[in-house]
Amino acid sequence: MGMEIDTKQSQQTEIDPERQQQAREYARLRRRLSFISMGIAAIGIIFVFWSGLDTAMRDWLQFLTWQPIAGWYPWQVLVYFLVFMLAYEIITAPLAYFGGFVLPHRYGLSTMTLKSWLIDLCKGLVLGLILEALAVELIYLLLATQPQIWWLWVAVILLFFMVVMANLAPVLILPLFYKFTPLPEGELTRRLLALVERAHTRVSGVFTMHLSSKTTAANAALMGLGNTRRIVLGDTMLDRYTPDEIEVVLAHELGHHVHHDIWKLILSQAVLTLGGLYLLNLALHWVVETQHYYLSLSDVATMPTIFLLTAVFGLIVLPISNGLSRAIEYQADEYALQATKMVGAFKGAMTRLANQNLADIDPSPLVEFLFHDHPSVSKRLKHADEFAGRYELNASINAESVAPTSSIEPPGIPSRGSSTPDAAH
Repeated sequence: MGMEIDTKQSQQTEIDPERQQQAREYARLRRRLSFISMGIAAIGIIFVFWSGLDTAMRDWLQFLTWQPIAGWYPWQVLVYFLVFMLAYEIITAPLAYFGGFVLPHRYGLSTMTLKSWLIDLCKGLVLGLILEALAVELIYLLLATQPQIWWLWVAVILLFFMVVMANLAPVLILPLFYKFTPLPEGELTRRLLALVERAHTRVSGVFTMHLSSKTTAANAALMGLGNTRRIVLGDTMLDRYTPDEIEVVLAHELGHHVHHDIWKLILSQAVLTLGGLYLLNLALHWVVETQHYYLSLSDVATMPTIFLLTAVFGLIVLPISNGLSRAIEYQADEYALQATKMVGAFKGAMTRLANQNLADIDPSPLVEFLFHDHPSVSKRLKHADEFAGRYELNASINAESVAPTSSIEPPGIPSRGSSTPDAAH
């Protein structure tokens, strides 16, 4: 999509019907791809069980005999894991290409070249495989050494890992994919830091996240924990939203901090993980000790069973997790409105983001219940109107919410000329 179209869309403060049509199409296609991917995974695991490939693979790997601890064969676990995961990645590679590269370009949501997309894909694949392999090795180590309470140990270690990752992701993981630079001093920086101070918290700085090299999406976030907490603003938002709109978006993010939402989400995920691991433990003991399908709990051939049961449990609890997230997001919106009283700016930001990011503002109740971790844009706009009525505030998107042109930048932000928009909270 051309620059003129993107700029025009970014300046709209009313929902664009044409963009909404595209948003519904885009969301529908992405859901379809997800279902196809899940179907391929299900068929693949059924084939593994039906063909006996789960135990055959184990038998083929018997030459990997290194056993640092009785019952734990780390090389067998690693090779078994890599064979199945890489096979899945290869089979679903066309879906990944279509969903990750073709579709975003078709709908004007990507600025990446095929080369840069492939580089990011490989980075993500390698990083994911490393972390997942470590998790699988940990599970099999504990299955061998703590067969009765392995699930409890795994849950505790994963909880610790989630906390560490929340702290380190902004400084170790995200810089692998995005460039970050400090936001220049100016009125906007001062306003955002003043907002942080009113929330009685501290940040290590305000940073620009250079999204425009990959996407037309706009975003803003309060990232990190403790000494790594920082304000992050996408460059695709900085020159297309008013200071009021950026401030109210950040106020939403600060609401998560004030309400301790990161900890709520971490603990809720830990509880769900604990429950899932306990059920997995019961299932493994049943298939091994009652049905005698496998040699032992730490038999590497149990891996497809673990993958299958984990995926099924994840799908079952997804609506629960999403429901909690939507409730948290509603409270963060309420905080943003309470902290700024800028109802018009809030509605302007939500409207602009919906147009820019191809967000379906009014998905079906079932789709929202099953798949959405944020309230729909229509509900967020309705919330803002209800808030305005509650406090007798002006809810109109007035002149102050009109996006700046390329010649009128928010104070403290240099003109970016050719940057284009697209994603956000």
